[in-house]
Amino acid sequence: MDLGLAGKSVFVAAASKGLGLATAMEFAREGAKVTIASRSLPQLEAAAQQIEAATGGQVALVEMDVTDPEAVRESIQAAAEWAGGIDVLVTNAGGPSGGGFADMADSDWSGGFELTLMSTVRLIREALPYLRAAGSARIVSISSASIKQPIPGLILSNVFRAGVQALNKSLAAELAPDGILINTLAPGRISTDRIQQLDSKRAETQGLTLEDIQQAALSQIPLGRTGTPEEFGKAAVFLGSFANTYITGQSLLIDGGTVKSL
Repeated sequence: MDLGLAGKSVFVAAASKGLGLATAMEFAREGAKVTIASRSLPQLEAAAQQIEAATGGQVALVEMDVTDPEAVRESIQAAAEWAGGIDVLVTNAGGPSGGGFADMADSDWSGGFELTLMSTVRLIREALPYLRAAGSARIVSISSASIKQPIPGLILSNVFRAGVQALNKSLAAELAPDGILINTLAPGRISTDRIQQLDSKRAETQGLTLEDIQQAALSQIPLGRTGTPEEFGKAAVFLGSFANTYITGQSLLIDGGTVKSL
């Protein structure tokens, strides 16, 4: 299948590792000109080298904190200047702090709002003129399966990631006349550093071993295993591709069948 991505400009936020890196890698495999963004310049440089070595693709990098409005504006502009516009935007950010309702102060709620929801708002707002100019464009937001089924101990993520899907669902109607399709990716248990960190914290909090936590999680996945970043990246690329011509405003679960809701 021709995904129509050869030569297209793709911007991927929080792409120095994890799901963002996996997504950028798969776009590069399809011949896209990929800009990756992250707060850590050394990690970005390592990620760019990894992508180029694996794909031979063109990669640019921009140092960006998604909670800094000016940094977002400058990064989007730099990507558009390098690649001659922006055809595909992938919004993404590191997960907010874990914990339950009683653990969160006002500063935690404000931080989660800025990191998870407002980063998406700002990235889309700054990229929108370039996406409209492209004539046909795609937006993909990396979120979480928590938008369908809340995850215990991740109240900030549960709340603000649901907000991202509400935003995207609303924008689907607003942006359709411009030929822009927007969708949300909802990963479940994918093998990343974030999952390892959350498992370790749960093990410490519950007085269990890391293996106990991991086995309990796997028992809830019908496929019986953790997903790989590559599997996630392939799904991201299809939704963000030009082979996708009629899917917009949707959320795609990539969770091995974990979420039980219809």
